[in-house]
Amino acid sequence: MAVTALTSVKSILVPVDGSDAAYQALGLAADIAKRAHARLHLLYVIEVPRSMALDMPIDAELQRAERVLDRAEKLASECGVEVAGDLVQARQAGHAVVDEAVERGVDTIVIGVGYDRPYGEYALGDFAEYVLKHAPAQVWIIRSAEPSAGR
Repeated sequence: MAVTALTSVKSILVPVDGSDAAYQALGLAADIAKRAHARLHLLYVIEVPRSMALDMPIDAELQRAERVLDRAEKLASECGVEVAGDLVQARQAGHAVVDEAVERGVDTIVIGVGYDRPYGEYALGDFAEYVLKHAPAQVWIIRSAEPSAGR
């Protein structure tokens, strides 16, 4: 990546969900943030079913979210990057990420997606597709390698 491209990155949002793909995306985002002297924001979204109140605490999911955010913050800190992590509850994760990007004024969103091939075709997934279509910033998709690749 050219240095001029890095200088345009000032603030990065990385949604994390505890998946390997999300941590891979975080690793790349932390490296870019360090080089570009950019702010790094992490976001964990708890998707709340419509049958429940949006602000209803979901204890098991809250505990998982805290563990994921703690690990992600530690990984980013080990890369020498200041990081802030947030936890939100929403009906759909994609909407929450776009809303957070708008609220924080980020210029880059980095999303990790797994290698998924339902019905033999690669699928990006509803979450990543929604963010790509609606984000107010550039979106980088970091796809995990095919499970059999490199083994």
